[in-house]
Amino acid sequence: MMLLQETPHLLPDLEICELGCDELAGLTPQLEAFLIRHGTAPLSYHPAWLTVLNRGLKHHPFCLVARQDGQVRGYLSLAHLRSRLFGRFLVSLPYLNYGGVVSDSKHVSCLLIDRAVELAKRFDVRYLELRNETAVEHPQLTHQTTQKVHMRLDLPMSPEELWSRLPSKVRNQIRKGQKCGLTVAWGGEPLLPEFYDVFSRNMRDLGTPVYSRSLFLEMLRQFPDRVEICVIRDEAQTLATAILLHGWGVSEVPSASSLRRYNHTNANMLLYWNLLERSIQRGQTEFDFGRSTPDSNTFRFKKQWGANPASAVWQYHVRDGNMTDMRPDNPRYQRLIRLWQRMPVNLTRLIGPLIVRGIP
Repeated sequence: MMLLQETPHLLPDLEICELGCDELAGLTPQLEAFLIRHGTAPLSYHPAWLTVLNRGLKHHPFCLVARQDGQVRGYLSLAHLRSRLFGRFLVSLPYLNYGGVVSDSKHVSCLLIDRAVELAKRFDVRYLELRNETAVEHPQLTHQTTQKVHMRLDLPMSPEELWSRLPSKVRNQIRKGQKCGLTVAWGGEPLLPEFYDVFSRNMRDLGTPVYSRSLFLEMLRQFPDRVEICVIRDEAQTLATAILLHGWGVSEVPSASSLRRYNHTNANMLLYWNLLERSIQRGQTEFDFGRSTPDSNTFRFKKQWGANPASAVWQYHVRDGNMTDMRPDNPRYQRLIRLWQRMPVNLTRLIGPLIVRGIP
């Protein structure tokens, strides 16, 4: 959740509207202005993600908007996930690391959550999930998990200054990638096939169903000036790739992958150096590496760049079952993960999107 400031007085004519994608389009510029009026904001909070999730994953999105005298006082983006395999969920927001309420007062936040709880009951979902940065006090949010942390790096004014901060081991690994003759390419839709080829192979190796290519296509189309793909190549072979989101002061990398058989080239290190360099060149002050479990391999990878952990508090209104049922570290999924890792990549690309779209 982003809590921008406390409003000292709220008039009684505050209204909360429930908007779908088509209704939201005309209000999006006003919501964007509200989001960024106090400065730094990740792109993940932008309400246009509801259109991306609708077109890319076939989710049913809603935006709850609190307005007073025609002025936005807060909003909450939600996606309704429906799956015969897993059930129904209400999430803010799937795929992304961030979600929850964007508001200018605690009172408005609570009113928006009240309405979200009503939607959870109306849609008969298993639970409502809010991917907050800090906990929100609300009587209906009775469960939470803090097992993950956001890994964030404060960016200096220049790539040269960042380079001087890096440990010698990290600099040597980046140089090794450069000396191997690897090249770097930046772009949008034309690079999507390369990105998706590496990304889907990596997801198969991890035992995780892959998102559809249309999800990333919709990102690029919805945010043409704020989403870009980075590709690391060895001549015609793509070794590593990532999709980078540029918000207001913050760049974040929700998806990055490299081919394991080319680990000796340090392509992944060269990839991340270019992501950081690109973010600085765009004038960003913070880089978000994404979520990690403390002391895990990914945590240590991000830590070596100078990233520090920040809280990630996912809160729940649980109506049926347990919020941990759908987590990939649930022991009952371990056998399925091992089976998935042995499947042909082309088959995982075919059936993976049908599965993962129903997983919150």
